[in-house]
Amino acid sequence: MSHIAKTNLTQAQLDAHWMAYTGNRQFKKDPRIITAASGHYYTDADGRQIFDGLSGLWTCGLGHSVPAINEAVAKQVKTLDYSPAFQFGHEKSFQLAEKITEFMPAGLNRVFFTGSGSESVDTALKVARAYWRKKGMGTKTKFIGRAKGYHGAGISGFSVGGIPANRILYGQGLESYHLPHTQVPGTEFSKGMADTGKERAEELLNMIAMHDASNIAAVIVEPMSGSAGVIVPPKGYLQRLREICDQHNILLIFDEVITAFGRMGAQSGSEAFGVTPDIITMAKQVTNGVIPMGAAVFKQEIYDTFMDTGGAEYMLEIPHGYTYSSHPIACAAGLASLETIRSQGLIERVHQMSPTWENHVHSLKGASDAITDIRNYGFAAGITLAAADGEPAKRPFQIAMSMWDKGYYVRYGGDTIQLAPPFTTEESEMSSLIDALGESIKKFG
Repeated sequence: MSHIAKTNLTQAQLDAHWMAYTGNRQFKKDPRIITAASGHYYTDADGRQIFDGLSGLWTCGLGHSVPAINEAVAKQVKTLDYSPAFQFGHEKSFQLAEKITEFMPAGLNRVFFTGSGSESVDTALKVARAYWRKKGMGTKTKFIGRAKGYHGAGISGFSVGGIPANRILYGQGLESYHLPHTQVPGTEFSKGMADTGKERAEELLNMIAMHDASNIAAVIVEPMSGSAGVIVPPKGYLQRLREICDQHNILLIFDEVITAFGRMGAQSGSEAFGVTPDIITMAKQVTNGVIPMGAAVFKQEIYDTFMDTGGAEYMLEIPHGYTYSSHPIACAAGLASLETIRSQGLIERVHQMSPTWENHVHSLKGASDAITDIRNYGFAAGITLAAADGEPAKRPFQIAMSMWDKGYYVRYGGDTIQLAPPFTTEESEMSSLIDALGESIKKFG
C-alpha cells in the first residue's frame, strides 16, 4: 500500500527537511504523514485512524489533545509567552519544580530545567564533574554507561550511550566506559524482572579497579533501557550498582526520560525498582509531549555544595543553562500534565493493568520462529526478532510498515519492535494491537 501524502507538500519541501532518526531516502519515496491526533489515535493524510502504540515517542501517556493541557497552554500563550530564563523568573517554574519533586524519591528535591532529554543528560554529566571539582576532587571526570544504553543525541549522550549504531559515525566523545547489558542468556521471555543477571553489576568493580574511583565521576544507566528494546533490570541489579557506587564515592545517575511519571506503574523507575540515585534526568511525559521540556533533579547535598561555594550572593553558582530552560508555556503544560496524572489515578491504573498487558504481549511467544525474546514492564514491551537475510534491522522495519498499513504505529529500532501504549488504553485495544502485530510478524517471520 502506498502512502504518498494527500497534502500540498512539494518535492522541494520534502527534500528540504533532513529528518531525525529516519531513513530519509525511503521515507521521501513513500511519505507517512500524520495530520491530527486525538485520544489514542493519529489521523494520517489518507484520513485513516492509526492507533498510537508507542504513546508518541514514549511521550504521550495521557493520549493526545488532552483538554486540561490544551487549556493551560492556550491561557499561558495569552498571558506570558516567554520569560528570560537567566536571573529573572516566573511563578509557574517554581510551582512545577515543586510538583516534580512530589514524584521523586525522598532527597531528590532540586530541579534544573532543560529543553529535552538530551539536554537533561548533558546537564547531569556537567554538574557531576563540577560537583567533584567543588569537593576538591577534580580528577573525577570519567563516566561509566552501559551497553545498549541510550542517553540522547548530544555528544555527551552518545559518549555514555551504548547503542553502536548511534556511536560509530561520530568518532571520539567524552572519556566513557561501558558496563555489559543485562540481557543474560537463559532469561529470554521473562515476564517483568528476570531472576538472574544481577551478577553483571559486578563488572563495575572491575572497571573501578582498572580506572580507580578517584577518576570516575558517575555511573549513568536507564532503570529500564527503552530505546534498545525494553531491557528490564534483573532482580537486585540496580541495588548492587547503588551499593558499589556508595562504597567507592561515585555518583549514580538514572536516566528516566522514558520511565518517569507513570510508564512503569510507579511515579518513577526509581520507585518501581526500589533504588534511589543521586541524580535523575527526565523529559517526555513531564509535558505529555505537548511542548519540549526536560529536567535534571539533584539530591540536596549536590545543590548545597554549589550554594556553599558560590562566592558572593549575586554571583552565578554554576554557569550553565539554556535559552528555553523553564519556558513558561512548557511549565504550564507540565503542571497540567502532572496534575492530570494525579487526579485521574493513572499511575495506579498502569500498575493495575500491567498484568493484563503482560499477558497480551507474551501471547506472541511461539507465534513465529522469528521471535527470539519478549520483555515487558509496566506499559512497555520489547520484542527481539531474528535477522532476515543477515540484515538485523530489515525485519523490524518490514513489520512496522505492515503495522502502519493495518492502522497501528509501533517503533522499530535495531532488531526490535517496541510498544508503549497510552496509560488509558483499554484491554480491547491491547488485544487488537497484539493480534495485528502477530499477523505482521508471521508475514515476515
